[in-house]
Amino acid sequence: MKTIITHSAEDTKKFAAKLLASLQGNNVLALYGDLGSGKTTFSQGIGKALGITRRMISPTFVVIRNYTLQVKSSTLQFANLYHIDLYRVQNPKEVLDLGILDLMKDPTNLVLIEWAEKMGEYVPNKRVDVRFEYMDEEKRKITINKLT
Repeated sequence: MKTIITHSAEDTKKFAAKLLASLQGNNVLALYGDLGSGKTTFSQGIGKALGITRRMISPTFVVIRNYTLQVKSSTLQFANLYHIDLYRVQNPKEVLDLGILDLMKDPTNLVLIEWAEKMGEYVPNKRVDVRFEYMDEEKRKITINKLT
């Protein structure tokens, strides 16, 4: 487990890029934290590090946004980034209807799941948990726990 404090949105994005470089076979990031705690900012940092140039916004109303990746590094072989926001999900079984389990099974997909706790029993065992805490307007406490 690792805990860091970021002091700005830019710090959070830079930390996301560093974490991306150390995933080592994990393709699911389960993001936890209250509204405004940094989950979407972190996701934007991941996207930027993967070469996504268009604006990434939280997919709260559409639930899933797909970004096809153009740049592949020698250490990361992801073809797609799926940014998922389960804030509006009421029942874990809705995850089945959304096809999220299939997305997570494909190792060429990097899957970021905001509000992962809403998946209930469907959250995969092999994942990286990222917990966000709002400390003040700029500061965030981020705790990483790799589960495999």
